[in-house]
Parts: sequence; structure tokens; C-alpha cells
Amino acid sequence: MRLIYPENLEDIALGAAVLGTGGGGDPYIGKLMGIDAINKYGPVQFVSPEEISDDSFVATSAMMGAPTVMVEKLPKGREIVDAFLALQTYLDRKIDYTTSAEAGGLNSTTPFTVAARLGIPLVDADGMGRAFPEIQMVTPTMYGIAATPMAIADEKGNASIINTMDNHWTERLARTICIEMGTTAMIALFPMTGRQLKESMVPGTLTRAERIGQTIRQARQQHENPIEAVRAVVGGFELFRGKVADVQRRTETGFARGEATFQGTDEWEGRQLTLRFQNEHLLAMRDGLVVASVPDLITILDAETAEPVTTEGLRYGFRVVVLGIPCDPKWRTPEGLALVGPRYFKYDIDYIPVEERVAQTSRAVAV
Repeated sequence: MRLIYPENLEDIALGAAVLGTGGGGDPYIGKLMGIDAINKYGPVQFVSPEEISDDSFVATSAMMGAPTVMVEKLPKGREIVDAFLALQTYLDRKIDYTTSAEAGGLNSTTPFTVAARLGIPLVDADGMGRAFPEIQMVTPTMYGIAATPMAIADEKGNASIINTMDNHWTERLARTICIEMGTTAMIALFPMTGRQLKESMVPGTLTRAERIGQTIRQARQQHENPIEAVRAVVGGFELFRGKVADVQRRTETGFARGEATFQGTDEWEGRQLTLRFQNEHLLAMRDGLVVASVPDLITILDAETAEPVTTEGLRYGFRVVVLGIPCDPKWRTPEGLALVGPRYFKYDIDYIPVEERVAQTSRAVAV
């Protein structure tokens, strides 16, 4: 166990935005909410999965909705606590710990607000090792762990408890409520035991995010190449380097959906990359060839500072580097690919690990 202070949250938010693959909410908003809660209520106790008992009780806390809306419809900071307390009241049992549902920019830091305000520890784990757009797209789903009972709350004081027959239905019903709440809401869900968390969640995600954030910060301070520093620490591949030529983005059915086109610079001059996204980047095509797809991570970084660029933050003319990063091994199983593989998102391609795609496209160019 150790304590998390505002300076730690700076690194965690930065690194989690790298893992968030463009989604998971604005990291700046989540960081400010967490820092404010820590300043008011004290540092957060941060524990590893191994430190919690098998019979302890845990629930994830997160934001749900379109990140493009979150930028304008800022949370007050209380909504996530309202959702968490509503779930605890419904269960009629104290929730001992909270943890992250995903490693998104905002959703990596949202649980720190809950932990600080309620004085409970936060477990160093998440349900993805990255970010995905839908509720059922977490590793606990593969282990038969229900998302419900789930609580959802908005900034107006509305709150609801949802019970469903499976996690796909949780996504459908919660998305409808979220849209009625203004296309963003705060949620508490996936109540589980400590034993279930150890079995099903991705351990060490927040520590990994902190390490990535530290790497970027230190590279900047030492005037080193922050892009190469990030690539080395995440085991990623440079898929493209260029500038944003076009972004087509729309808010639809509670998601930020769209496509971004990049024109190459430097060694990528004369080439083109297209990204398709649904909150998170799902598919990368370079000169018509797929070079990365879900469940692997597709991350956009500012070409000079390695600052992660979210889907809602993409703008014409931005100079960026696009990285492909291998996902957690759980996602490369048949069960994982059924949940989050390219065919789930209606892309008519088979999943090929990013490291293999990079090798294949390199050979194709050479030929």
C-alpha cells in the first residue's frame, strides 16, 4: 500500500491517456476532479490486487457517454460519488474498494475522486488495460461477472439502478438512460469480490500508466525524444508520422464516431493513414492496408511533446505520431476477440496482432 498525492495523479492521467487510445474522456477534467478531491479529503490509499482479501467487496467507477460532450458538459464532481453511494445502498453492503473500469484519460482518474471523498482504498487494476466504448467490453465479462446491479447518476441529481439479464443488455439500457441524461453520466458497476477481481481484472494498469507519464515528463525535462521514450516503455510500433488532413466526427447513439485522415511527413512523406474511431481508435489503415486494429491499442501523440491526443481533441494541421501497442493477452483469446475484435465493430477483417501486421506491411512495401 502507498499513498497517491496530486503529483502522482499528474503522471497517472498523462500515462492513462496514452493507454486510452483516444477515448475514456478528457484526461485534464478527470485529473482536476481527482486533485480537487485529494486536496480536500487527503491522499488516496493505493493497493495492489494481492493486498486485498478474497471476500472483500469491490466496484468500478467511471464516466459513460460521448467524450465530445464531456468537454462542454463538465461534471460537478459529486455525480460519481452519488452513483457509488446509490449502488452501495441498493446492495445493502459496504463497498470496501473501488477500481478503474478502463485505462481511459478521465476514467483512469475518476475512481480517485470516489476513493478520496469516501475514504476507501483504490485497487491498482482495471477491466481492459486500455479503453473501449461499451460496458460489456471488459475482461470480467469473459469470467461471467455481471455488470449489474449498476448505478447511473447525472449532474442534475437524477440517479437510477439497473438490473439486466447480461452485460450486453446493461450496455443497451444504460446507453439509453445516458442519452436522456445529456449523453454523459457517471456510473458505478461490476460489484465483485476480491477473489473475482484477482481472477478477472488486468492488474497493475494504473502503475503502468504512472510509469508512462513519468517517462514522458522526464524525457521532456532532459530534452530527450519523448516519442521514442514512450514507444520503448509500452513496447509499441510507430505506424505513422504526419499531420491531420481531415477529421469527420459526429455524436451518434451516445458515442463520438468518425474518421481521421493524416498526410505523411518526414520518412512518411507522400503516404496516407486513415483512422476510424468510436470514442476510441478502432482501425488504422496506411495506404489502404490495415496496420492495426482492435483489440490492440492505436494511440496518437503530439509529434514534439508526446502529449496524447484524444478523439475529441483532433484538429486539422496537428502534427502527430501514431503508435500501435500490443493489448493485454486476455483480449487475444477467442473469448476476448468475440467481445472486442474487429468483426464485432463490423470490420470485415480477421484480427492479426499489431507486431505481425507491422512485419507484414513492411514486407509488402519492400516487395
